[in-house]
Order: sequence, then C-alpha cells, then structure tokens
Amino acid sequence: MNPADILAAEAVARTGTGEAVLFWVLAVIAVAGALGMVCARKAVHSALCLAATMITLSVFYIAQDALFLGVVQIVVYTGAVMMLFLFVLMLVGVDSAESLRETLRGHRLAVIVVGIGFGLLLIAAIARGVRDDSVAVTGPGFGTDPISALADLLFIRYVWAFELTGALLITATIGAMVLAHRERFGPRTGQREQSERRLREGRRITPLPTPGVYARHNAVDVPARLPDGSFAEESVSTILRHRLRRAHTESALIGMRTGNGDNDSGNAPGTGAGADDDSPSTHG
Repeated sequence: MNPADILAAEAVARTGTGEAVLFWVLAVIAVAGALGMVCARKAVHSALCLAATMITLSVFYIAQDALFLGVVQIVVYTGAVMMLFLFVLMLVGVDSAESLRETLRGHRLAVIVVGIGFGLLLIAAIARGVRDDSVAVTGPGFGTDPISALADLLFIRYVWAFELTGALLITATIGAMVLAHRERFGPRTGQREQSERRLREGRRITPLPTPGVYARHNAVDVPARLPDGSFAEESVSTILRHRLRRAHTESALIGMRTGNGDNDSGNAPGTGAGADDDSPSTHG
C-alpha cells in the first residue's frame, strides 16, 4: 500500500468536529429511546420511544450520505409501520388489561440466555473495534446515480429474492387478517334491530350527546348534560372515567394522610378537641 493510499485512508477515517458533535448528541437520544422502549410500562410510550430511535437512525443515514436509506427509514418504518402500530395500540389496546401470566414455558429463561449472549457479542464487537486501528476498504458504491443502481440490483439482479420477500409479507398480512377475523354465530343486526332491542330491554333509545354538550366546559373529560339537568357519565370515554376516579381516590388518600398527620402533631391523647371527637380513630 503506497503512502498516498495511506494518507487518503487516514483522511477518510478522521472524524470532524461537527460529525463528532452530531454523533454524540444523536447517540444519546437513540440510546435513551431504546431504553425507554424497553423500560416503559405502557405500550404506547414504548412505541413513541421506538419511533424516536428510528428517526435518529434516519438522521445517521442522511449524515453518512445515505439519503435513500434515511428517507426509507422515515417513510416506511417511522411513518407507516410504527405509526400504524401506535394507532392500533391507542384504539384497540388502551382499555385492555395486560396479563403478566406466562403462556410459554421457559420463555423467561430463554430471554435471559439470549440477552446475555447478545450482550457478550456486543461487548466483543465493541472491544474489537476499539482495539483495531486499521481502516476497512470500502467498495466502489453506487456511483453518481445511486437510485438507478439500487433499482438495477432490486429488479434485475435480485428480482427473485425481492419478489419472494414481497410474497412473504403479503402472506403474513393475510394470515394476520385471518387470525384476527371473528366468526359471526348469529344473524347480523342492523340499526333497526338494535333500537328495538334497546326498547325491549328498557335502555336508552337515542344516542348520548358528545362530551361537553350543555356543560360549562366544552372538553372531552366533561360529561354532557341531559334534558333533565343530570350528567351523562357514559358520554365520557371509559379510560378518562377510570383516570378521574383514580385521581379522586389518590387525592382523598393524600387528604386523609395529611389530616391524620395534623391531628397527631397538634392534639395530645385525652386533651383538646381530639378527646371529644366521635371519629373511628378515638372510639374504634
């Protein structure tokens, strides 16, 4: 290897200040997003963290002059697959309770073994990269027209592999639709049949108003008012009602703890206002 090639390789391997700053900033965001995806307790938060990591990877691709990969990372993975997954979670799985019961035997042990093996492999790769100072020889690339060269690889040289991959994805999609399909064991009921059934059962015939109607605040968490002035609690989403009850319960518990602390510190046993109080704490 002549000195000119050595100098050219060193120039390519040398990292600039701007590239180093970009790497360390985006690397922190990517690692934080990955850890948030794994450690988040809610699936929606995990999906958002994974989307942030994917966007960071796309910026890495664009910074390395891989514009096509960066755009595909954003459009296909982040924009289509990840957002679809997030919307499905928000619309379908937000009210369902998560089961912590294992359905596969020994899957925790398998996960631990695979995780340890992946960690050892990652440590070995990082140690080898830190220890090795040689510069890898890269290929010629796609030239001045990367889109045409990439299309030539996909649709001419590797056309059968590309078509088989598309067929596999279509088969997986159809299989998911078949598994998610539910058989109808009874006759299909229309709006007329549902209204007649509600009338026979004595339930409400007309639909409920949307949240905030005839209320003081036009918000999704404010129940609508009925013509008689009462609140229609069912007009508010189920998850919002659960959150409201939990907030009221937590505030009541905090108030009880604060009140008990004030009584214990301000009133001595047998003296003051606490001696004549008919509360369960004195007559329990």
